Amino acid sequence: MGRTNGPGAFHFALRRDRRAKAAQARHPKRHNELMTMPEVEAKAVPDDAYLLDVREVDEWRAGHAPTATHIPLGDLQNRVGEVPQGRPVYVICRVGGRSAHATTWLNHVGWEAINVDGGMQSWAASGLPMVSETAQPPYVA
Repeated sequence: MGRTNGPGAFHFALRRDRRAKAAQARHPKRHNELMTMPEVEAKAVPDDAYLLDVREVDEWRAGHAPTATHIPLGDLQNRVGEVPQGRPVYVICRVGGRSAHATTWLNHVGWEAINVDGGMQSWAASGLPMVSETAQPPYVA
């Protein structure tokens, strides 16, 4: 039985990806199986896309894309069943690091995930719509 889901699968996938990248750097011709992570610019995210925001609650409350679904990265493994399969999942965070981890893991466990390069900072810089969960104007926290 492999470690493809369940407790620890997320961290297992990240450790495996780091080891694979290090091995590929040492022996580039022997390591063609490295996991890839598709990325797209914020302005290229389709209007009808399933957008998954993996930031923390305070970041989400400050400002997020109007149609995004919020599942903090730390909760994703336990709540992955809420993420639809059979369609691309665009994953976003503040600048792209956490969403890259989530994208890699989601692809590893069977979803079709795409990282939003530059995260909400790029989203806001592109002039894309944002809303907040407070009485304040939205901003990227």
